[in-house]
Parts: sequence; C-alpha cells; structure tokens
Amino acid sequence: MSDIARANKPLTWLITGSSSGFGLALTRLAQAKGHNVIATSRNPDRTPELVDEVVGRGGRWLRLELEDLESGKIIDGLEAEGTHIDVLINTAAMSISGPLESFTEAEARKQMDTNFFGPYRLVRAVTPYMRRRRSGMIVNFSSGAGLEAMHSLGVYGASKAALDGAYEEQYSSIQTEWTEDGVLHKELEPFNVRVLLVYLGTFNTNMPYSVKPISAPLPSDYVGTQTEKLFHMLSTGDFAAPGDHRKACQAIYDVVMDEGFAKGMGNEMMLPLGRDLAGTVKRTQGRLEHMMDVFGEICHNVNLDDGTKASW
Repeated sequence: MSDIARANKPLTWLITGSSSGFGLALTRLAQAKGHNVIATSRNPDRTPELVDEVVGRGGRWLRLELEDLESGKIIDGLEAEGTHIDVLINTAAMSISGPLESFTEAEARKQMDTNFFGPYRLVRAVTPYMRRRRSGMIVNFSSGAGLEAMHSLGVYGASKAALDGAYEEQYSSIQTEWTEDGVLHKELEPFNVRVLLVYLGTFNTNMPYSVKPISAPLPSDYVGTQTEKLFHMLSTGDFAAPGDHRKACQAIYDVVMDEGFAKGMGNEMMLPLGRDLAGTVKRTQGRLEHMMDVFGEICHNVNLDDGTKASW
C-alpha cells in the first residue's frame, strides 16, 4: 500500500479537464469520498453551475490552459500557499482526425501540445514537491490509440504514445511480456512517488462529439477506403461508445487508494479499461510476438562478434 493511501486522511487532488467526462466524474467522486479537490478547466466561465457545485462542496476551481507554456506555475502557486498536491490526475485531452499526410504543422503541434506537453508541464512542476515529500501519485490518461491508432487518428495516437513512453511501461517485444520500462516510474520509485497510466477504450463521454476534423479536405484518393469511413465516423461522432466512464472512474479511484477491487494492487503501474481496449492490447501483443517469430533470429545476430554487452 502506498503512503498516501496508508495515511487514512483526506488527500488533495488536482484534476485537469474537470468540466466534463472523466475529469468531472473523478472530481465528484473524490469530493464524495471526502477529499480536497482542485478542479481545473480551460474556461470555467462556461460551466458556472459546475464551479458552484465544486466550490459549494469545499473544493476549488482554477483556470488552466494546457497549451500555456507557463501552465506548470499553477502548481508552484498552490505549493507556495501551503496547498500540497497529493494526487495529480491528467485527464484533459483533445483529438483531431484526418490522414497523416493532410495535417498542417499547426494542427499536429496543437495535438502534441495538449496531449503530451500539457500533461508533461504539470508533471514536471509537481514532481520536485512529491519527491521531496517522499509521497504522491501521478495519474496520466492514455488511450488504446497509443498502442494501435485507428485510421485517421495517427497524430492523436502519436501524442498518446509519447505520453506512454515517458511515463509508464512499454511492451517488450524481445521478452513478449509487460516489463517495468517507464522512465518516470523508474526515476520516482526510489522516492515513493507512484505513477499510474490509465489506458482507455471508448467510453460514454462527450469525446466522440469533440473530435475535430483537419482543416484540409479529404484527398479524393481516400474515397471508399477505411480511412474515409473512420474519418467520417469520428468527424460526426457517429459511433458507439460502450464503456461506462463512471464505472471506470471508480476503478481508477480504487487503484489510487489501494482499496476495493484493487486492494493490494497499489503498486501496479498500468490500468487497462474497456473491453475494446482489451482487444487492442491482445492485437498489440500478437503483432510484436509475430515480429519476433519472423525476425527473432536476425535480431539476436547483428551484435559485435567480441561479445560486448549493453551497459544497461
């Protein structure tokens, strides 16, 4: 069990994307459980009723723009006033759909800035405080797209894969098993700071209706392809979302607090949620195992003949 769960006291949670979906559900759940919550969103003026709800229950609501290069200062300000962040949860994200070739530089950078650099700035800001206190938890939201992006979600998938690679574990194609390979986890483990990466399938939030299409028209060559079909589905939100995000939030809460179904699992570092995500994981495993079946021999036979071994 982690120290923050063992402390048996209200924790202070900073949650991004609190105006809808997972961020809102986790904000409500953490408050209902008696924790101190600092909710954030890009434009709190758009959801005054939610702000009043959170503040009325003893929480706070702050403006946070993930694309702001100085967004990490929100944590410095809170810590300076004596508000110590125990749990940082990065749920906020956005998606632009379209063939990889058709993205403008600005569209690709916006996708990366929101989904990777935005969470990274907050992680970079909160880590020194958690490290010095020898306690804390960082939860980042990823997606099955980080493992296997669908047609027209290549840049979104790349932004999530970047998040995965920096913060958590990656699949080892050599050993064909999940290994502890996440940089942030390895760096912070000596300081008792936990890192959890939540892999999501498709859930019943407003995400299906918030995917933005690229600004350029779809090239005519894509007509009739799977790319066109999925681009249309994503652009219109015309697809099923079978996951229940409230059930998923309860699962996330249980892992953070090392209780409920997750009792004794407090040191786990990846949480897959959604039946469609389970299928994505299985296909990813299959592809990497196939790669090693086909090229495993040559993989092991391109080293120096003098027997030099890797330093790590």
